[in-house]
Amino acid sequence: MHKVNIERMANRDFTCSMDRGGVERIVYQISVVTVVAILVGAAASLAAIGFVDAVHYLNDRLLISPYARIQADHRSGLVTAATLIVPATGGLIVGLVVHFLVREKRGLAPPDAILAAQTSGPAPGIRSGLASTFAALVSLGSGASVGQYGPLVYLGAMFGNLVGHLRLNLRHQRSIAIACGVAAAISTAFNAPIAGLVFAHEVILRHYSLRAFAPVTVAAATGYIIANVIFDRPALFLVNFDRVEHSYEFVFFALEGVMCAGLAWVFMVLLRLSANVARRYIAPPWARPAVAGLIVGLVALWIPEVLGIGQETLRFATIEGAFGIGELALIIVAKLVLTALCVGFGFVGGVFSPALLIGILFGAFYGLVLPYVAPVPHSGLVVYAICGMMALASSVIGAPLTTILIVFELTRSYDLTIAAMVAVVFANLISYRVIGRSLFDLQLRARGFDLSLGRDKAILETHRIRDYLSREFTSASDRETVGDVRQRLVEDHRSEAMILNQDGELLGVVRLQGIVNSHADAPVLQAAIQSFTTFDEDTSVWQSMEMLRGFLGEAVPLVDRSGRLQGVVPEEAVIRAYLEIVHDLREEENEAA
Repeated sequence: MHKVNIERMANRDFTCSMDRGGVERIVYQISVVTVVAILVGAAASLAAIGFVDAVHYLNDRLLISPYARIQADHRSGLVTAATLIVPATGGLIVGLVVHFLVREKRGLAPPDAILAAQTSGPAPGIRSGLASTFAALVSLGSGASVGQYGPLVYLGAMFGNLVGHLRLNLRHQRSIAIACGVAAAISTAFNAPIAGLVFAHEVILRHYSLRAFAPVTVAAATGYIIANVIFDRPALFLVNFDRVEHSYEFVFFALEGVMCAGLAWVFMVLLRLSANVARRYIAPPWARPAVAGLIVGLVALWIPEVLGIGQETLRFATIEGAFGIGELALIIVAKLVLTALCVGFGFVGGVFSPALLIGILFGAFYGLVLPYVAPVPHSGLVVYAICGMMALASSVIGAPLTTILIVFELTRSYDLTIAAMVAVVFANLISYRVIGRSLFDLQLRARGFDLSLGRDKAILETHRIRDYLSREFTSASDRETVGDVRQRLVEDHRSEAMILNQDGELLGVVRLQGIVNSHADAPVLQAAIQSFTTFDEDTSVWQSMEMLRGFLGEAVPLVDRSGRLQGVVPEEAVIRAYLEIVHDLREEENEAA
């Protein structure tokens, strides 16, 4: 009895010790994750505010903004010169910075943030990140027709990636920190913390992770507090809208969404065409943005609304009578073409802002034309302008939930949000089938990271099967006999041998069941299988699973580019690799801490 009590006390002490260790670990994780979220959120928010203010400062000083151009209207020669020289000079600076300072030789953008969050591979370095951010600042400051939200997303991701390198003993530390930075940047840019939270999950993480939800929420709230409470940043736009007056207008909203999907497809085609033209006709990459800048300046002499981000134009688009039908059509076409030109020719910037501007202009155009096509009462210009803005933007960036929430958080209008939701849904139904989920996915696919069939497949394709290589195999010289190899297989307790020449090149595979009845003195090469499955150094785990269809044998040989055998990958190792990676993904998505 005394012995039993001692055992019970020992077990109780052990359990208490384990409980204390578990509680301490949970407290540590919660504390560190919260601090990381606040610090990354604050850094991303302050950097976003500084970036946006620097762009506005450059726009005013370089006579890009409408206000600065009006103030300098008495010096028309100066305005004309600035319109031509500033974008071209800015393009030249951007081209030189990207070519000589950015290791990737291109501007960093949201696809880089997605890739860093989804994979464990090295992300672009801090030098490339800072140089790319500076190039984006020059691009936007000099009036290029690109957006500011793409650079802000990567700026937030860059802070998260830096924190991801710290030894904090947190699982999935880098991906969560990157999502925190992105959420804070979007929350700051739009004064929309819920949209920032959803954007980080919808576009960057590509799943709604219980593990990431709390820190990303804290980061988004931090960004909102800094932007809206501390600095009192103005909203992107302010609209007055009571309600949708007529139920049949929801049919018009759906039709508008379908048309915006078509416009998004045109935008994607123009982007691809622009990049091909730049590569074909302008040899030095650093000169391409300067050419695009000169073209922007020439068009801006006639249509000044194409310069820069166009926030003033965006706000005017919701005002009745600010633009005529012909003016809107002209600005839409010019902005669409010049944005594709600037992005394709190498200016550094995003596509979210231009998509918002083109969308709201198209929505206003649609709202003005609609009474002539369907002469029935309507609810006014505002609702169609907002629907067009969000439908086009969601088709381009692949974030329907985010765009719907942006409308709600900016306008606080339930009716306007429902109308935008209808347009967004129909736009994404069409655009997903015509162009894919988003422009970001198309750019990632061009780099070999295809998310179209799900993140499982994409991530499995980033892991190389060579990491599961085994050096334990039976080899034989091409000069040996069947009897020699058969005896060695029996001694090694294996059923197959790799036949190599004197240089270590793989010539064939011999399986024991195939040589049981063969003459012992026959050359082993005669009994070897000449057609067999092989892996190379670049074979991914996903590809290896595909290649194992119909495979019979113990292991698959892995050879280098010259055909020399490096080792073998047992069939069990391929299955184990698949299960380990998928298990890690499921744990990331479903575990709370």
